[in-house]
Parts: sequence; C-alpha cells; structure tokens
Amino acid sequence: MNTPADLSPRTRRSPKLWLKEARALLWLAGPLAMTELAFMAMVTTDVIMMGRLGATSLAAGTLSAQYFWVLEFLAFGVLSAVAPIVSQHLGARRFRAIRPTLRQGFWVAMLLALPCGVLTWHAGSILVLLGQDPLLAEMGQSYLNFMLIALLPSLWHGVMGDFLAAHERPRTVLVVSMVGIVVNAFANYAFMFGNFGMPAMGLAGAGVATAIVTTFMFLAVLGFVLTDRRLRRYHLLGYFWRVDWSQLRRIVAVGLPIAMMDTAKLGTLLAGSLLVGLLGIDALAAHGVTIQCIEVLLIIPIGLMQAASVRVGHAAGAGDTMGTRRAGMIAIWLGFFYALIIAVVFVSFGRGLVEIYFDSAVAENGPAITLAVAFLAVGALFFVSDSVQTITQGALMGLTDTRIPMMLSLGCNAFSLPAAAFFGIYLGYGGQAVWWSFSLPLAVLAVLFILRFRSQSQNLDHLIEETGSQA
Repeated sequence: MNTPADLSPRTRRSPKLWLKEARALLWLAGPLAMTELAFMAMVTTDVIMMGRLGATSLAAGTLSAQYFWVLEFLAFGVLSAVAPIVSQHLGARRFRAIRPTLRQGFWVAMLLALPCGVLTWHAGSILVLLGQDPLLAEMGQSYLNFMLIALLPSLWHGVMGDFLAAHERPRTVLVVSMVGIVVNAFANYAFMFGNFGMPAMGLAGAGVATAIVTTFMFLAVLGFVLTDRRLRRYHLLGYFWRVDWSQLRRIVAVGLPIAMMDTAKLGTLLAGSLLVGLLGIDALAAHGVTIQCIEVLLIIPIGLMQAASVRVGHAAGAGDTMGTRRAGMIAIWLGFFYALIIAVVFVSFGRGLVEIYFDSAVAENGPAITLAVAFLAVGALFFVSDSVQTITQGALMGLTDTRIPMMLSLGCNAFSLPAAAFFGIYLGYGGQAVWWSFSLPLAVLAVLFILRFRSQSQNLDHLIEETGSQA
C-alpha cells in the first residue's frame, strides 16, 4: 500500500483523489449534521410540551434552558478539541495515545462541570439579579435542579461522540440520538403530566426527562464502544483515574480558544437582537425570523466543519501536506457552493420563506414581513460568510490551530457590534445596517481563515513534532 510520501506530486493532485476526499467528507458530514437535527428535535419537543403547561411555564422553561445552554455551550467548545487531537493520533498511527486523550477528555469534562454546576444550582438567584421575574426564576430553578443531573452525562456523551467522529463512525451517535428523541418524548409525557403512573411534576418533569435521556444516550454510546470488535481494543476505561497533565493541558489549550470564539459569536448575535429590539416590535420579529432561517440551514455547514476537523486531522497526523490541504479546501468549496445556493433562495424567494412564519392574511403582519424580506436579503451574505468561516474554522481545528483564529474572530466581533450600533441605531439606518455590520466583517474573517489554513497546511513539521511529543 502506498503512503502519501510514496505518491508522486502529480498523483497526489489527481482529480480521483479529490473526488474520493469529497465522498469521504460528505459520508462523514451527513450523520454529523443529522445528529444536530436530532438534538434540535429534542429541544423542539421540550418547548412544545412546556407550552402545554401554560404560557408561564413555557416562559420559565425557555429562560432557564437558554441559561443552561450557554454554560453547556462553553463546555462543549473546550471539549471539541478531543476530535482533532484523536484524529491526528489516528493519522500518525499513535494508537497508544488515544486512550489517554479520551481519558483526559472525561477529566476535563468533570472539571468543567464543577463551575457550570455551581452556576446552575444558583441560577434562580442569578436570573433575579439580572432583572428577570422572580416567579419565572423560581420555576426555572426547579427545572434546572434536575438538568444539573444531566450535565456530566451530556458532556461525557459529547466526548464519546468526538471519539467516534475521529474514527469516522458517527452513525452510532446518530442512531442513539434518534432513539433519544422517542425516549425524551415519552419521559416528558410521563413526568410532566403524570402519565404511566409517574408523578405530575410540571416543568421540573422536563428536567427529569432530560436527565433520563442524556444518561441513556451516554451509556448506550459507551456500551457500543466497549463491545464493538474494532473499538474495544482501546480498553477506554482502563486506568481511568490516572491523570495525564500534558494531555489535559493540550485539550484545554486547543479547546479554550474554540469555546471563546463560539461564545463571542453567540454573544454578538444576542447583543444584535437587543439592538434591533430598540427599533420596535416589527423589526425584532423580522430579525428573529431571519436568524431562525439561517440557523436551521447552518446544520449542513456545521456537519462539514466537524467532518473537516477529522479529515484534516487524519491527514495532518500522517504528515500528508497535500492531503491536509485537499481535505480542508474541498470542505470549504462544498460549503461555499451549498451556501451560495441558499443565498440565491434567500434573495429570490425570501417572501415565501418569511410567510412560513407570518400569516400574510393578517394586515398587522405586513410591516414585519417587509422588514424580514429585506433582512433576509442581507442575511444571504451573512449565511455565505458564516458557512465558509465555520467550515474553515473546522479545518484549522484539524491542525489544532485555534489561538490565532480566536484572536482574529474576537477582532471581527469587536468591530461588528459597535458598527451595528453606530450605523443601525445612532445614524438611524435600521435593521438592514445591523445585518450589514455583521455580514461584511464576517466575510473578511472567512477570507483570513482561508489564508491562515493555506499557510498552516503547507508546513506540518511543527505540528508533527508537537503531537508526537504528547503521545
């Protein structure tokens, strides 16, 4: 069998290799994107059933869930370093380094769960300090007390998902997630409303359901890994209590910038919503619909991002410079063409998309519909830029290059929000100016990320030396 070094430069540039890589990326990205959709389905199920408890319960549940998701989002950002690090070990055939890496992933999850758990336990008091209704905060706390049980199994499930993704076997997580949708629905029905002989716990029952389904999903994936013929050789739970500080520091060093990038992006969008809220109810409603359209369709780029981090990691670990660049650039081009198609749909059929959310027969919805169509037209550029930037971030993660991208990303966000406030609010150009202020810096960031990836993928010597010393 030929290794990358054995192949001639002409062979390594063969269109067949590019097509093979494209198939591998799509084969990996599909289940990863579907898993994200399964998670969205579980969240939607929770919201629907909370709504059946009444408007107050729905408001309390939504508020507390968003609070919890921010904490979990931060933790998952740090833990996302596990996939590219394991991928590089696989590419370099350093199989003995995989168990210590995964073990330290579990340890990092436990360390992150401590502060997240404390903030969750005191969420009610914190929400009141932030000016939220005390009744909603108290009701939400009863829900979060049980969500706290789900925190560590959820983080460990994420670590196992990264491990399987690095082995290009994400379908197990997808199947478990699909079963989880059903388990979550039945558990909500039982504990929220007192069915199947269970106590009617109301909003707290949704927390019980989440704890049950999250623990089930983690144990199911763990059971598969421990019994699968190809994976059980790792003996993943062996020497579980042995701490490897170098591996632990590496996960944090790679993952913390990812968490900061993702959190800054989320915070900027939330702050943007607050700015648009100053423009009135119609503008805020239109803004919310635009974000919803973009978020749903970003599932594919997110899947490509995760697949790119794995495929780039494999090639980088093997020292295959051409394969590294090929994996990253194919992912970027696939994401760009997908985003371009969606952008055309936004511009050409924006009104039809908006009317999915607004009833055009109601005259009062007219101004919001008009604004949403205008926002979506600018959102087309945002979608293309965000898709390319997201996927390229995944390619850089595959190189475990996250510190400089974090600085570039924070710089972009530091410019976007003041520009949105100045042009959209101070000068009075409105919501479209807010979207332009987000879209243009993001387009620049996407280009900078691509240039960074092309530069870093040319010379893998430093990366190989660094990862090899961690084995």
